[in-house]
Amino acid sequence: MISTELKDPRLGFVTVVRVELAHDLGYARVHVGVLGDEKEREKSLVALRSAAGFVRRELGRRLRIHHTPEIDFRYDKGLDATDRVARLLQEDAAREKPPEDEGEG
Repeated sequence: MISTELKDPRLGFVTVVRVELAHDLGYARVHVGVLGDEKEREKSLVALRSAAGFVRRELGRRLRIHHTPEIDFRYDKGLDATDRVARLLQEDAAREKPPEDEGEG
């Protein structure tokens, strides 16, 4: 729904990472990842929060449930940590790689 139906130009490449749902189903915290820098992330979060009512209404209609949870979009900081670890591993592997043979001659 986010990638195909939300037409807000502020919305970048967004991935839903996980959803935390309250026991009474009254509240859903949607953790998202956003491709890009902090400025892109903020623009996308503003767009998602603006569309929360639409998303909630559509979920209620499609799932045919009487009480659709309030939706709160949050940036998942875990993706930053994952990206940082991947970069550190790449840098470490590059340091340990022996230099290319420069051709003896």
